[in-house]
Amino acid sequence: MNNNIETLEKRVGYEFKDKKLIIEALTHKSYKQPYDNERLEFLGDAVMDLIVGEYLYKKFSKSDEGKLSKIRASLVNETGFDKLARVLKLGEHILLSNAEENNGGREKSSLLSNAFEALMGAIYLEAGLKTVELIAIGLIENNHDEISLDSLFRDYKTTLQELTQARFGLTPLYKVMASRGPDHLKEFEVAVFIEDKEYARAVGKSKKIAQQIAAEIAVELLKGGSE
Repeated sequence: MNNNIETLEKRVGYEFKDKKLIIEALTHKSYKQPYDNERLEFLGDAVMDLIVGEYLYKKFSKSDEGKLSKIRASLVNETGFDKLARVLKLGEHILLSNAEENNGGREKSSLLSNAFEALMGAIYLEAGLKTVELIAIGLIENNHDEISLDSLFRDYKTTLQELTQARFGLTPLYKVMASRGPDHLKEFEVAVFIEDKEYARAVGKSKKIAQQIAAEIAVELLKGGSE
């Protein structure tokens, strides 16, 4: 286990003094320990909001609050954190139950995103805001070709609606198929239907996020010529 942690620490660029912190950050609730990563995830979410908010405030000095909020929303979300978690290969290190692992847990966007937030929360607790800022902003800048409203905030729902109206003469329908978890960690499963046929399904921390992810999948299907 220590070798695995050392490998991850090298990828992150930070070595924990208190190994219990990183182990907690990597422990999914299914692993059935007296602790899990949900509290650190809660903290990491707030830390990332602040770090990215300050970064954008300085980077885009002439942008208004609405534009800054949209850019931040496109970075600080499940899709954005899932991307960074995969860069760090977090899935290899998360502690899961056998059942969750057999259910594809190591590849689940929500689980990877949560672990990334928990890891950032753990670094913040041990080393403070400046250290986690250097790590998080470095990851964001190295894994996005461009950070701007045009490149990041693609409204897939609008794109899908334009496609379906042109091709079928109607608008897509989104349905919430399931919701899971306590209020502060709620996840929504949303499906998108076109002509009563389900085209895509996705899970997100809000209905809007799940709709956008489902719309993106459906757009790729339609553009690829699949029906």
